[in-house]
Amino acid sequence: MMNFEDEFTESASVKKPEPPAQYVKLDDSKLVKRDLDTFPDFLKEKALDKYKLISFIEQANSGGWTQKKLDPILDKLFEGNVDKRPNWRTVVRWRKSYIDSNGDLASLVVKRHKMGNRNKRVEGDEVFFERALSRFLDAKRPKVTTAYQYYKDSITIENETIVDGKIPIISYTAFNQRIKSLPPYPIAVARHGKFKADQWFAYCSSHIPPTRILERVEIDHTPLDLILLDDELLLPLGRPYLTLIVDVFSNCVLGFHLSYKAPSYVSAAKAIVHAIKPKTLGNVGIELQNDWPCYGKFETLVVDNGAEFWSKSLDHACKEAGINIQYNPVRKPWLKPFVERFFGMINQYFLTEIPGKTFSNILEKEDYKPEKDAIMRFSVFVEEFHRWIVDIYHQDSDSRDTRIPIKQWQHGFDIYPPLKMGVEDEERFNVLMGITDERTLTRNGFKFEELMYDSTALADYRKHYPQTKGSIKKLIKIDPDDLSNIQVYLEELEGYLKVPCTDTTGYANGLSLHEHKVTKKINREIIRESKDNLGLAKARMAIHARVQQEQETFNESKTKATLSGVKKKAQLADISSTGKSTIVLPKSEPQKLISCNQVEAEMEDDDWDMDLEGY
Repeated sequence: MMNFEDEFTESASVKKPEPPAQYVKLDDSKLVKRDLDTFPDFLKEKALDKYKLISFIEQANSGGWTQKKLDPILDKLFEGNVDKRPNWRTVVRWRKSYIDSNGDLASLVVKRHKMGNRNKRVEGDEVFFERALSRFLDAKRPKVTTAYQYYKDSITIENETIVDGKIPIISYTAFNQRIKSLPPYPIAVARHGKFKADQWFAYCSSHIPPTRILERVEIDHTPLDLILLDDELLLPLGRPYLTLIVDVFSNCVLGFHLSYKAPSYVSAAKAIVHAIKPKTLGNVGIELQNDWPCYGKFETLVVDNGAEFWSKSLDHACKEAGINIQYNPVRKPWLKPFVERFFGMINQYFLTEIPGKTFSNILEKEDYKPEKDAIMRFSVFVEEFHRWIVDIYHQDSDSRDTRIPIKQWQHGFDIYPPLKMGVEDEERFNVLMGITDERTLTRNGFKFEELMYDSTALADYRKHYPQTKGSIKKLIKIDPDDLSNIQVYLEELEGYLKVPCTDTTGYANGLSLHEHKVTKKINREIIRESKDNLGLAKARMAIHARVQQEQETFNESKTKATLSGVKKKAQLADISSTGKSTIVLPKSEPQKLISCNQVEAEMEDDDWDMDLEGY
């Protein structure tokens, strides 16, 4: 019977799988010995001449490789060219090297390329070189000349106190050569930081290419290098933000969103909705030569680490729609190269000829002033951007003439067409991509951004389904471009109910969330400016004066005040849990009573009858 130890010692050990070739480190890599092609041409030619000589002697020689056999052959071969005739022992050595290397021609290359002095010619300056090197390896990135000057000055000062055996100073060329011979990665880390050093020296793997359309889709934002004009006022609006979605398999544009608001979940959601829905170009405003057949629900959405992409609304919406979100590491835009490259194409091929173009680099601007040269209105740009995508970019080949985006899309579409959304699916998807929020259900419906939402259907829901403290808070979805209604999720009915705004003036129809917030802000400013601050101050001072007068009257009288009279004083003195706790005023100089007919009339109407029962 096998004992416990034998059972494990005799069992076959599990072999550790080898890592993929692209991840094997240099120390663990197996190098193939160099061949003849790796040497300079003059060394290569000499090695081939040796090989030809050895081959000729091998055929002509009928005996051993001795002096008696080789000298006659060499004399005949090099007759008239004695200076180039090798010694017979040299030829034997060549042949032996060739045979020992199993016929490797590189063994016939002379080792002269390894000649040279590999020892430092100057010694004794190591400490000063290390000090200069530490100053060179600094984040401020000083020049080599600065470090060399410090090195030379340090040794010069040190040699001042040395009588015999002064420290030698190497030249600037030798100093620079020493620095260049150091490993480049530690130098890059010290001078540029680890992030930059990893960018320059780390292994860059390539993407696994997708095999079908909509398998991998990239999204990103960028401010366009163009200043546009307002459609009505013709005033420069500045640079708009473009949110773009690109299909990696075909390089086709799936959708975009253009806005002057900073990148947010709203811009990302609008671009996703535009990408997934079929495109109807009838409302573009111009006639296009081609269609835009790119649409469909994508499998993986590649995003960066912007705050708008980490929102719960986007995460929940994509999960509900069956879209996987892939987050790229921080500060690594090259991991989604297709959309980044497309932004460069827009600036290079589309915006170049449009007046009002700006420059990403301020130094490229020179005397050009784009805000004065801007001529294109916002709506015209949107129309022409559609034309450039549909009729130019999709129809033209790439720079290497390897594909035409729209042809590649059609090829993938024919093999694996995307599912087309029905009317109900589109409506549900619009709800999913709305802004998610939570509001309390009240007897008057819901309140969102000072707007009230209620309906008969919602009132019927309140009648039939009792609410608890936890269930009274409802999940709502808001379309940021239209506040005329909201979608409310009702747990009991397992669905969203559309609830309209109760405003009867039509203010909320087609109203965007941004417009509403701006309107509220302007309205608050108007109210503040319309207030009569002086009149309010006089009225408040009149109240304080009356309270003080009543206090003095009460102190002078020997009678007890009625309960109702004391209550009125408490109201005037503003006794509350967050205010005063007594009607006694602090001692101060008597305040002059402000003449106010209304206040005097109220004082004359006060009932000061004694109410002993109140006590």
